[in-house]
Amino acid sequence: MFSPSIQRLLEEKSGSFIIPATRIAFVEDDNPLYHAFLILTKVKYSKIPVLDRKSRVVGLLSLAMITDKMMTTDSITLEPLNQLKVRDVMQTEFDKINFAQTTLETQLHLLVDNAFLPVIDDYGVFQGLLTRREWIKAFNYVAHNFEQKYEVLPKKITINKK
Repeated sequence: MFSPSIQRLLEEKSGSFIIPATRIAFVEDDNPLYHAFLILTKVKYSKIPVLDRKSRVVGLLSLAMITDKMMTTDSITLEPLNQLKVRDVMQTEFDKINFAQTTLETQLHLLVDNAFLPVIDDYGVFQGLLTRREWIKAFNYVAHNFEQKYEVLPKKITINKK
């Protein structure tokens, strides 16, 4: 559990933790794999969200997942890019959060193992991404502003001399 003072400082920044969905590259689950390959190559993200037609997050997709389908034992082929859909390759088990229903501490624990977390609303609709980078920026804010916001007194250390 965070101390109340640190909790308040983090909450001051919590609104800026989320990168809105309008600024995030994504693909739809029924897109051809070649489309996803082009998107991932252009945006230079390691992994992007996969949405269904109702804008719900249904998976994650990385360039490595796509290139794995392109490789045979002795060559690389582009054929799977035209034959497969994103849903055939995407990761379907992943962490996601409803920002309003998830504590800051839970978010932090999940970000230890995830570079980002898809943020959804009560209907599963994609709202944006909570990134480890934004959390680190928030901790930087706390580290630089804690003493300005709260009077912090050093503890006295007593040394017993014999």
